[in-house]
Amino acid sequence: MSTPIRLIVGLGNPGPDYETTRHNAGFWLADHLADDLRTSFALEKSFFGMVAKSRLGADNVLLLKPNTYMNRSGQAVGALARFYKLTPEQVLVLHDELDLMPGQVKLKQGGGHAGHNGLKDIQAALGSPNFWRLRIGIGHPRTLGLAQQVADFVLHPPRRDEQKEIEAVIDRCRAVVPAMLAGDFALATRQLHSGNES
Repeated sequence: MSTPIRLIVGLGNPGPDYETTRHNAGFWLADHLADDLRTSFALEKSFFGMVAKSRLGADNVLLLKPNTYMNRSGQAVGALARFYKLTPEQVLVLHDELDLMPGQVKLKQGGGHAGHNGLKDIQAALGSPNFWRLRIGIGHPRTLGLAQQVADFVLHPPRRDEQKEIEAVIDRCRAVVPAMLAGDFALATRQLHSGNES
């Protein structure tokens, strides 16, 4: 067993203008997980974001949606991790992933940030790349046959068929979070990746 996850961070941009955009896939999953853990988000200014708290036995489980823009996500993650004395290994970041098609998802620990500004900032704030990432596929404009620039693409809502695929992935992610909260990443990975073939 590995170190169980104690802080789950959904990445996105705050405000109604961004709510339905691809870049906010991490927020969408975080909202569902708050429901699953029977908690709700409240603004905590000292942590630069919306925080939801739940208990698992004697431990706190924290959910965070940074209130900064994507490229400053580390400010909130760093503040919360320091306050609760969490290691990078106890942090799970939920984010949109251009390199995976809608309907695909990958769980991994560590690695680079592939130009994802939210991940880059979190890595800097935690001083380590060793946090876990749930990469929610949104596709890439090129692989989806779109002429859009990436920056424009991530700030638009998915097309209806893509949205359905992303929602199915979010449900699969919800199903494996209990294993991650228990520190059983092998089980979580097996369950999660078995759906990628479809």
